[in-house]
Amino acid sequence: MKKFFEEFKAFITKGNVLDMAIGVIVGGAFGAITSSLVGNVITPLLAWLFKAPNTDALNITLRAADEAAGTEAVVLGLGTFVGAIINFLVIALVLFSVIKAFNKARELAEAKLKKQQEEEAKPEEPAGPTTEELLADILAELKKK
Repeated sequence: MKKFFEEFKAFITKGNVLDMAIGVIVGGAFGAITSSLVGNVITPLLAWLFKAPNTDALNITLRAADEAAGTEAVVLGLGTFVGAIINFLVIALVLFSVIKAFNKARELAEAKLKKQQEEEAKPEEPAGPTTEELLADILAELKKK
């Protein structure tokens, strides 16, 4: 049993599992933000545009409820459907933007790393003679003449 818990601990502390857990938590929070954006900002604007009290007013009643017969209303939920589509489009747009920014940051980091590697790979120019060596060469030439 001890080995089982050690293996479980090793599994749960791997980077991929932690990254996934963080992604799920952030995704849940992000879902709440986009739902609020759609429900509290975009949907009321659509309702105002169509001069309706809310997007549920855009739904079409196919059959009214009949209490005497015990039947419920049959409603074509166009307003609800439009809200779901808008919610999807907002989420897709934001995710696209985040992924695009992430890819751009990765490209910049890779370009910087490649540039550093190229600079490190350049062979160093051979060091020229020192001043003392030049003076010694000049002196030797003068002595020959």
